[in-house]
Amino acid sequence: MRTAMGVWRWRRNPLRRPTDLFEAWVAFAAVICVLLVAPAVGWATGLQVDGTLQRAASEQRQERQLVPAVVLRTAPDPPAGAESDPTADRQTPARTQVVASWIAPDGTSRQGTVPAAEEPPRPGDRFRMWTDSGGRLVGRPLDPSAASFHATMAGLAAALGLAALVETVRRLVVRRLMHRRYSRLDRAWAAAGPDWGRAGAGS
Repeated sequence: MRTAMGVWRWRRNPLRRPTDLFEAWVAFAAVICVLLVAPAVGWATGLQVDGTLQRAASEQRQERQLVPAVVLRTAPDPPAGAESDPTADRQTPARTQVVASWIAPDGTSRQGTVPAAEEPPRPGDRFRMWTDSGGRLVGRPLDPSAASFHATMAGLAAALGLAALVETVRRLVVRRLMHRRYSRLDRAWAAAGPDWGRAGAGS
């Protein structure tokens, strides 16, 4: 970012305009925001997101359990045009569906259609799957390291987003100042232009 280019405008000289000094302060404020404020915001955002995700991961590890299951048979293909379970599609979109039985954490016997653990599935195959306390099929609990990674990405995105916003605002301010300078120059030229070069006009 070239915000430091306007720092020279702080120097005292007869050609310095008030807008030059203002532009220099805008550049200085932008540098401070990018170098100090943006990293601080990113760090705070990362901590906040990490805390939230770590609590969610801890709750999922407490609520979800691995239970043994047995393949009974391959599930029949759904009829043409039938809608599949979107949750199952997100978890294992390429796996064969099988009918399996398992014992829920509360001790009750359950049976249902689940994704196969191995390909090709065979009746009698044993595998383990994640269920909630009621014995319903759920996804794997969020891993703490994955939660930390997502939190880091969120903090980085927040810092970069704030830096981009600051630079955008700086550019808009500088553009507005340039427009005002050109407008004043046009008015001054319009006032002095008709007398330019005329004898006795002070040129």
